[in-house]
Amino acid sequence: MHLPKYLLIIFLSTLIISCGSNSGKKKNNFLIKTNAEKGNISIDKPLNITLVNKKNLEIDSVVYKLDGNPISENTDLKTFKLGKHTIEANIFSGGESHAATSAITILNDKAPKLFKYKILNEYPHDITSYTQGLEFHNGVLYESTGQYKESKLRKVNYKTGEVLKNVDLADEYFGEGLTVLNDKVYQLTWQKGVGFVYNAETLEKEGSFKYNNSKQGWGLCHFNNTIYKSDGTEKIWTLNSETLAEEGFIQVCHNRGMISQINEMEWIDGKIYANRYQKNGVAIINPENGAVIGVVDFSPLKDLVTQHDKLDVLNGIAYNPETKTIFVTGKKWDKLFEIELIEN
Repeated sequence: MHLPKYLLIIFLSTLIISCGSNSGKKKNNFLIKTNAEKGNISIDKPLNITLVNKKNLEIDSVVYKLDGNPISENTDLKTFKLGKHTIEANIFSGGESHAATSAITILNDKAPKLFKYKILNEYPHDITSYTQGLEFHNGVLYESTGQYKESKLRKVNYKTGEVLKNVDLADEYFGEGLTVLNDKVYQLTWQKGVGFVYNAETLEKEGSFKYNNSKQGWGLCHFNNTIYKSDGTEKIWTLNSETLAEEGFIQVCHNRGMISQINEMEWIDGKIYANRYQKNGVAIINPENGAVIGVVDFSPLKDLVTQHDKLDVLNGIAYNPETKTIFVTGKKWDKLFEIELIEN
């Protein structure tokens, strides 16, 4: 007997769907419960996992994983990075494989320390610069500015404000953060998914690089041969300085939750100091696990600069190894402040 062509197609389609439904892992018979409160758990507490067997099936074995790494039912979290993680249980029962997943957020166990600051000096700063990145190299201040049709890369005499060299970005690019490593300047753009590489002495463009998993470019800093990149979320990505490929990330958290909109960054004494977009403060971050260990409120500085219609938030932090002091400014501020931090 021969089936009509349209019936044959329906029959074969049904057969494929039916066969496909019997493959893969079953997810409905088990649930994962943990001691995380509303999904949050402090890094100093052990993670306790309980498997809920809804149909009382006989279990042959269970393998638990956290972000793909095997863990036990009771796991010390102190060696893990902060932020969002996925717990997976692979359950084997009666010759069948089942799966269950659950999400947790690991938070820091201590509140951030509070720091005050002392102004050591004030220097002139270009009031038209929408500052996005700031870093010292060989005593010279490098600055990246933003806004379409206004974005620049500059070398500046920080004491006088004199622009020593200037490169204008093409109109379609919105400049973002920068860092200087191995006599090269790395500069991000915002939404184009591309960064640029320049000769640090001449500011001649030598190349470009594309972003991978991160969607936007916000801030850059570096230590040794690792470049750190923010993308406006809670993530700070680590980039290989040779290939500029993203090799991993940390997620920025304190003891109460995650911190997003990480912007301009600077590496200072083993920590990442980061501006947050639309905030007049700086978070001090442990680069190993993403913990916010300190905060500085720079809000009063905005009142010390010339007030005008286009005045914007604090953004721009740089450490001068020659003076061993920190410098901060803001978007369209006419002053660059040299400061000293004081633990409150």
